[in-house]
Amino acid sequence: MTNKDPKWPIGRTIVIIKMEDPQAPPPHTRGIIQHIDGIGQIHVDWENGSRLAVQPMNDVYRIID
Repeated sequence: MTNKDPKWPIGRTIVIIKMEDPQAPPPHTRGIIQHIDGIGQIHVDWENGSRLAVQPMNDVYRIID
């Protein structure tokens, strides 16, 4: 899948600050953006092995430049 939105380039690093999910990676976990799905979820390979998607309207995160 290609992503033309420069705000969410594939391969960029994301850091989770707060995620409302019992399976969420711990705060400050980093991951690599893999793709954005049709409803805007950011799919990430987290450094702890998780693959839980970020929901931009509900979760708190930061994209690292």
